[in-house]
Amino acid sequence: MTPRTKEQNEEIRLRRLAQIRIAAADVFLDKGLTLEIRDVATEAGLGYGTVYHYYSNKGDLLHDVLWTAMDRAGEWMDRGGPEDQEAASDPLVVAGTRLLKLWAQDHAVYLLCKLAAEGFRLLPEARALPLADAFRREVLLPFAEVLEPGLRRGSEAAAAVKAAGLVAEAERVRQAEMLLAALAGCAGSPLRQGTLDGEAADIARLLLHRLSERTRLNLEGVKAK
Repeated sequence: MTPRTKEQNEEIRLRRLAQIRIAAADVFLDKGLTLEIRDVATEAGLGYGTVYHYYSNKGDLLHDVLWTAMDRAGEWMDRGGPEDQEAASDPLVVAGTRLLKLWAQDHAVYLLCKLAAEGFRLLPEARALPLADAFRREVLLPFAEVLEPGLRRGSEAAAAVKAAGLVAEAERVRQAEMLLAALAGCAGSPLRQGTLDGEAADIARLLLHRLSERTRLNLEGVKAK
């Protein structure tokens, strides 16, 4: 048998790491921090020793899962699809649908967003703070920019408040954070049942319409003051 080349070994290593991370995200969604390395090995279809070779403890594994998911967390903004026909009239639904569909395909990105909504409280502070900073920069701020036209749509009062500069960036980001957390909460059950992809548009439509209306009311309240 011809020995593998260095490049082939590296390809195998990267493939194994990706396989382990995918399995770890699925197991974590079911078991949380009670997961064990052996659970991940079973889910990945690998031997315990193989997984342990790459990750000797679940803390390092979860940390790696979240950081690698960060690299993919913005992919939903570049995705097109049938829902784009609604873009002109309802950018909130389009944005929410794309994000939910990404979560349906990439459970690690969903896990990242879910834990971000909880302030990464399951992680030690030394690991949580850099993740929170990166998430705000790479995911939350772009999310707020995409959602802003939808949050203002249909409300002259809200547009006037924005034009007057009474709604600061911090408030817009807070609203985006609220929407993201609500989407994560609604996505959990259908994701585990394997139905999230098909239900994405309906979930986005129902949830985002309701929350964006609340946002508009809040903005109008700011103007009234």
